Amino acid sequence: MKKLASNLTFQVLTAIALGVLVGSLFPAFGASLKPIGDTFINLIKMLIAPIIFLTVVLGIGGMGDMKKVGRVGGKALLYFEIVTTLALVIGITAANLAKPGVGIDARASVATQSAAQAAEAAKYTSQAASGEGMNWVDFVTHIVPHSVVGAFAEGEVLQVLLFAVLFGVAVGRIPAEYGQPLMKTFDRLSHAMFGVLALVMKLAPIGAFGGMAFTIGKYGLATLLPLGKLMLVVYLTMFLFVFGVLNAIMRYYGLSLWRYLGFIKEEILLVLGTSSSESALPRMIDKLERYGCSRSVAGLVIPTGYSFNLDGTSIYLSIAAIFLAQAFNINLTLSQEITLIGILMLTSKGAAGVTGSGFIVLASTLAATRIIPVEGVALLLGVDRFMSEARAITNVIGNGVATLVVAKSENEFDEAKHQLALAGRDVPPELEAEPASLLPTVEKPVEEQG
Repeated sequence: MKKLASNLTFQVLTAIALGVLVGSLFPAFGASLKPIGDTFINLIKMLIAPIIFLTVVLGIGGMGDMKKVGRVGGKALLYFEIVTTLALVIGITAANLAKPGVGIDARASVATQSAAQAAEAAKYTSQAASGEGMNWVDFVTHIVPHSVVGAFAEGEVLQVLLFAVLFGVAVGRIPAEYGQPLMKTFDRLSHAMFGVLALVMKLAPIGAFGGMAFTIGKYGLATLLPLGKLMLVVYLTMFLFVFGVLNAIMRYYGLSLWRYLGFIKEEILLVLGTSSSESALPRMIDKLERYGCSRSVAGLVIPTGYSFNLDGTSIYLSIAAIFLAQAFNINLTLSQEITLIGILMLTSKGAAGVTGSGFIVLASTLAATRIIPVEGVALLLGVDRFMSEARAITNVIGNGVATLVVAKSENEFDEAKHQLALAGRDVPPELEAEPASLLPTVEKPVEEQG
């Protein structure tokens, strides 16, 4: 019992259950716990930039091959585009088949919104009207920071990633007598940063409790009932995407989705409690490296995927857009739905891994279509937070699968480390940099089942 109580998975799961209980029984008190969840997420964000920088520099500096870096990045982006486009198509198909918006009088519902709800909806519609959240040119140019210090200070993942790639390439090209001592220093710093992360993760149950208590306390379980069919369609579609599409991809590369999900269960529960995929970003880099991916691949693919590989967000955006069209009794033609997919292929890439970003992108997408009224986003305010958890979990799972795919295709997957991870044994620190042939061997389990 003592061992179970000290298990992080058990602690986070218990904290989530307590958060739901407190939010339901004492909604005002639960809503006031928002700072607890926010503070924990800020602690994680504090570590994201330095961990990404050190991981990518160590990976690329050790790789020393710019062509290989470009090839890894190219494969990752190609995978992102194919899979997220598939997620959009699946989402629109599911919404057309299930018709979650049919029977809802959207215009009457929007007209009866409270002043507070109307004001919150206006915040998103005004951003959409001004073009914020969907300007693709601005999004691309924003990747290049005005200053390196500013990128780290603001926690801009893609900006830090760009600088880390350039820095890693530069380190790999300087003479070994200068580069090796620098790499050793960065390696020690990397171990120290992950040590800090381990300390922060001890607070994960508290953060999950605060985040869940706030969600239930502010929005209440009763808000789920009117739009229950929409939530059911979103959750089921994401479930089918993970255990259908992603499972098929994993099986193709000789990996087990179930074993992978079991390995990252703590990160999944953390995202469930905090409703933010960013809370799991640093841990996912470490977990995927321990699972067998090379440091360079994990360091490149995971951070990039947080902006370009949002499978859950893509599914949510496509279903929500069709739902609103149905709620407003707008019959979209096939060409209009294809246009909608094209717009979402661009706007969905600008959604960050934080709560609320998908809502802004949805409003921007509706504004761009000029078919579905933007004010319809007010209908989703009550349930968006609950669906945010589903899309954040799907995003995290999808990014891990993408990393495994790229690592496998680049022969950057260490089977010996993978077997150690499945056996629940960490690689000894003194052997972390050794070839796979020198790692401790473990008996290979019966062929993995998807």
